[in-house]
Amino acid sequence: MEVKSITEQKSLLETLAPGKRARLHRLLFEFGPGNGTLMLLPIDQGIEHGPRDFFPNPASKDPDYQFRLAAEGGYSAIACQIGMATKYYPDYAGAVPLILKVNGKTDIPPSERALSTCNASVEDAVKLGADAVGYTLYVGSPRQDEDLVQLRRVREDCDRFGMPLVVWSYPRGEAVAAKGGQNSFYAIDYAARMAMEMGADIVKLNMPKIDPEKDKDSPAPYNEGGFSQDEAIAHCVESAGRSLVVLSGGSKIDDDALLEQTRGIMQAGGSGVIYGRNVWQREWTEALEIIAQIKEIMLSSVHRIP
Repeated sequence: MEVKSITEQKSLLETLAPGKRARLHRLLFEFGPGNGTLMLLPIDQGIEHGPRDFFPNPASKDPDYQFRLAAEGGYSAIACQIGMATKYYPDYAGAVPLILKVNGKTDIPPSERALSTCNASVEDAVKLGADAVGYTLYVGSPRQDEDLVQLRRVREDCDRFGMPLVVWSYPRGEAVAAKGGQNSFYAIDYAARMAMEMGADIVKLNMPKIDPEKDKDSPAPYNEGGFSQDEAIAHCVESAGRSLVVLSGGSKIDDDALLEQTRGIMQAGGSGVIYGRNVWQREWTEALEIIAQIKEIMLSSVHRIP
């Protein structure tokens, strides 16, 4: 499987309403690496994980560090919650696009019954000049009935305001844990399909992990084994259909592993990457260096127009 060509990306945009099309065009072609790719910087970890993630690089505790990194590093967009968007984005409006996350939760309660409740609206995103809205969906959680009702309202508002919808699609809950775990190929593939069928324009996934012992608990054919990591990523991208797919790296890994992971994502047909801690947990100069290397790999992977 190859990265979608620029022609294919533009064809996908042509199926959307003008507002969504204009905003997605900015993300894909006018900011970041360009050429139909997405390099997103998420900075919602202060809510989702707590301030512990800032200890490796104390400078990153100041949100201005990440906003400045997104602008000077040349990102497609920065993704954050309403408080940071209101207090910090005005200084960077026009320098880097904004994806406003409209729901969030802490990691203090256990995740067996995960639900990320809304704390902002699509109208807030419009007022802030955002180019997309982000929503976290917990696929498989016992509370997914509430989640899907909440997502429907956000999707309807996105359609009404011409705002692209980015769904962070995360498997969670006891049933998921019993079938191979939240990072299994089965769970991530299911999450990719679910997000697309619920109306996502862009699907954000965690990397699927091949673990023969855990995968035995997954439904067939996932439990039969024989899948490589690259094959799993490609299947997940295909399951998202015409939705664009970005994948994340999670906790910080070494440079070679991060760059190889980026190459694998792009070669599997992904539209880009969404690395947070793997970038902003680094000292400033080091962060800019790894950003440049990520961009180079992304652009070298883009399938050129024949």
